[in-house]
Amino acid sequence: MSPEVRTTRRGSTRPARYRAVQWPMVLWLTLVWWVLWGSYSALSLVGGVLVAVAACWVFPLPPLRMRVRLHPVGLLVLVGRFAVDVVVASLQVARTTLAPPDPLRSSLVEVRLRTESDLVLTAVAELVSLVPGTVVVEAHRGSHTLFLHAIDTDAAGVEAVRSMVWDQEARVLAAIGREGVPPEPAR
Repeated sequence: MSPEVRTTRRGSTRPARYRAVQWPMVLWLTLVWWVLWGSYSALSLVGGVLVAVAACWVFPLPPLRMRVRLHPVGLLVLVGRFAVDVVVASLQVARTTLAPPDPLRSSLVEVRLRTESDLVLTAVAELVSLVPGTVVVEAHRGSHTLFLHAIDTDAAGVEAVRSMVWDQEARVLAAIGREGVPPEPAR
């Protein structure tokens, strides 16, 4: 039996939580504990480590398997374009707020991402939600689909929102690597 897969009583398999205490998580939780207490003493540090180990033991996480390779040029393009998108969208939302169009239309847009990476799904959802005028309402992990609410959109605007999400996904992939990414589907 593989240490990464466990067979349940019903015969199905699931990832094993064989590393109940993951030291990066213990370090992070200890740092949060230390900052929240505001007392930077040795006793507070030891207490934070004990609480972090107990939390990781009681609430184990599945093993973290990430193969991320940062590409500096792609990361620079991602950050730069994100900043431009925020400024342009802020101006568009301000214009819509100050002079709303006669029928103000909002849309719920379904966008299926082409990657199956949870990291990419999360990064794209966060970046899209931080741009004014769009917010991720729901994310389906199983189908890697984002559902977004976008203001001031018509039929052409819905396709523009989809294109914006796919372009953001491409920039995230260029910044963190394309390992295990299937070819791009037809839009």
